[in-house]
Amino acid sequence: MPSEFQKKSSEFAKKCFDDIREMSKDGQGVSRQGYSPVETQVLEYFKKIGNELNLEISTDKAGNVWMTIPGKNRNLPALVSGSHVDSVPQGGNYDGLAGVVAALTVARWMREINYVPERDYTVLMMRMEESSWFGKCYVGSLGMTGQLTEQDLALKHRSTGKTLKETIKECGFNPDDLTTGVPVVDLAKMAAFIELHIEQGPTLDSSDTRVGIVTGIRGNFRHKTIKCIGETAHSGAVDKQFRHDAVLAMAELAYKMDCLWDDWLKDGKDLVFTIGVVHTAATSAIAIVPGEVTFCCDIRSLHRETLEQFHALLLQQAEEIGKKRGVKFEFDKTIISEPLAIHENLMNHLDKSAREAGLNVRKLPSGAGHDSVIFGNLGIPAAMIFVANQDGSHNPHEKMKLEDFIQGADALWNAVKDFPIEGIK
Repeated sequence: MPSEFQKKSSEFAKKCFDDIREMSKDGQGVSRQGYSPVETQVLEYFKKIGNELNLEISTDKAGNVWMTIPGKNRNLPALVSGSHVDSVPQGGNYDGLAGVVAALTVARWMREINYVPERDYTVLMMRMEESSWFGKCYVGSLGMTGQLTEQDLALKHRSTGKTLKETIKECGFNPDDLTTGVPVVDLAKMAAFIELHIEQGPTLDSSDTRVGIVTGIRGNFRHKTIKCIGETAHSGAVDKQFRHDAVLAMAELAYKMDCLWDDWLKDGKDLVFTIGVVHTAATSAIAIVPGEVTFCCDIRSLHRETLEQFHALLLQQAEEIGKKRGVKFEFDKTIISEPLAIHENLMNHLDKSAREAGLNVRKLPSGAGHDSVIFGNLGIPAAMIFVANQDGSHNPHEKMKLEDFIQGADALWNAVKDFPIEGIK
């Protein structure tokens, strides 16, 4: 039976999703590049709603927007909820946006029932979480916490070649403020951060439970470019014993790592391994033994030790296969995103408040990264709510059902309403 919150909030949430889709549609999907005019337009749309709700609105030096309902005790740190408003190129409408709409739906409900929280409740809308445009994720939250680097700012746009630094500057912000190592906001004023997000896998949608409480967020070790360098040769004139075939060497490495992945899963380790892009040289042809192939890899786990050990295995196997086949594997710099052990007490609070409200929830890990990682790894209690989603994510076919979303938003409302005065320890 839907609660009063669900009955009276669905129409508002649907309008938000529909309006944002319309202003950012791009072919079948949507494109909301971080620090672009479209992303700014989305933020202005929500700020207009925030003004209508009489929220206190501010924008930090990284461009993230904070909208607050004042609490009874303004000396207490705020309970913060939100997510990012950008998207991948021609992606789905709900990745990130669902968390913003959920947080704002809760704020709107507070106003509708004249509810004043014990502490400030803040809706946080962050810029550029997605790495698709510049190859760097969490830009808004890293910038806010002063953790961007000059190397990050030098990254170039996937198609225009414009640097991230130039892009942020054109959006009206000073990128030099974001690389000092010092946060541009007072993080001590955050009691906790709760992020609602669509589940980007099939677990919830393949069950009767539509809402999940996240137990941890996988970190990753990535290589954007791994080269296997062999020797180009005539496919008809060079017999097997004389070949240094880069493609077969890469294929052997991929197969070996896949087998090792199976072994690690049987041992109960949390691990996923992906080779997502493969290219042979531009001169490749059907009559040529390939002398070079480039590929990427993505290793993810809830545990840093697992990431380090499986990555070491990858390097070891590459060296052994290279010697065996007379090729050389060259790895670019490892890109590392730390895993996050979700704050246990905050996770249990989300679970308990949802169940006491009559919502059916289950616990599950997150395979994808989220802005919550940045806050959690700085010692701010962070936790996440997942909502079932159809047809995957990072593609234009996301089909989150409104009735599933509004259950997740209801779980958020109850977690906010029942948040203890003394905070979460």
